[in-house]
Amino acid sequence: MKLTEIDLMILQSYYTVLDGLAEYLGDGCEIVLHSLENLDKSVIKIVNGHHTGRKVGAPITHLALEMLEEIKKNGKETGISYFTHNKKGEPLKSATIAILGENKRIIGLLCINFYLNMPLSSFLSVFALQNKADTKETSESFWESGYELIAEATSHARQAVLCDSTILPSLKNRSIIQILYKQGIFNMKNAVEFVAGQLKISKNTVYMHLRYIKEEGADV
Repeated sequence: MKLTEIDLMILQSYYTVLDGLAEYLGDGCEIVLHSLENLDKSVIKIVNGHHTGRKVGAPITHLALEMLEEIKKNGKETGISYFTHNKKGEPLKSATIAILGENKRIIGLLCINFYLNMPLSSFLSVFALQNKADTKETSESFWESGYELIAEATSHARQAVLCDSTILPSLKNRSIIQILYKQGIFNMKNAVEFVAGQLKISKNTVYMHLRYIKEEGADV
């Protein structure tokens, strides 16, 4: 199969996806990116290849080819997940995901092999924070609409500002808006109008505060 320049760019865009998945899933998961242009050297990116000893330039596996045919046969054009094992008999939870290129043809495969025989401590580390200097503990809320997100952000910002006695009463609203600005809330549709309603001020007042914040070079 001959890949176009656009096809190659699409495959290259997956490089950071592999690195991000590896960071999230941990070293118990091998992630491989295959190009279907040259099956003899199909591996163009691999993370945690120590499990199989594979490196960039390794050929495609027969199982990957079987999964590719299965995907084509089912007409799913997305992917397929399954349980399998490697040559050592180690159990795997695997997935083969089709990558579509120009003209919607399958140009590559993203293969994920999660080793189920990893020690419990390693398995749990995938879902728990590590004791690393670069690990940041945070929280995330999930909402059904943008308005709920804006309302929650405004509520938190208002509470933080009202509890800060060093902020003058005349600057409370500006400080709230500055917090929301730093969080990127005003990139959302109709955020100015909604925040104005939450703070019981006019949208022109919100715009005035935003202009001042931008002129002051707010750290965003």
